[in-house]
Amino acid sequence: MKQRILIVDDSPLLRATARRAVLQAGANAAEVREAGNGKEALATLRSEPIDIVLLDINMPVMDGFQFVEEKAKDPNLAKVKVALVTTEGNQKRLQRMTDLGVDHYLRKPFEPEDLRALIKDLFGS
Repeated sequence: MKQRILIVDDSPLLRATARRAVLQAGANAAEVREAGNGKEALATLRSEPIDIVLLDINMPVMDGFQFVEEKAKDPNLAKVKVALVTTEGNQKRLQRMTDLGVDHYLRKPFEPEDLRALIKDLFGS
């Protein structure tokens, strides 16, 4: 798997858990990046190629909504897929993310197998 993945979550523990799952899904460790909030994530997207963002919603500095809104304003980032990995359960808020172009949703806490399946689905493998 040669895909570049960015894990965005304010919890280092959840980032580590997600990293293990994507590596078990076949991602190359050199292709996995991490960010602690949306602002860091945007900076990463603008400085290096990323295929998929695994995004939490509730974060400090810049939350997932703000990230997706800012990403949508940049045509250079249009092809980057976004999948929510979040505790958010409010259907209106989740629908808003879908309307903003989020591709998939996985509820925390998740099983590593579910995250691996999500990654494979996003890459069509």
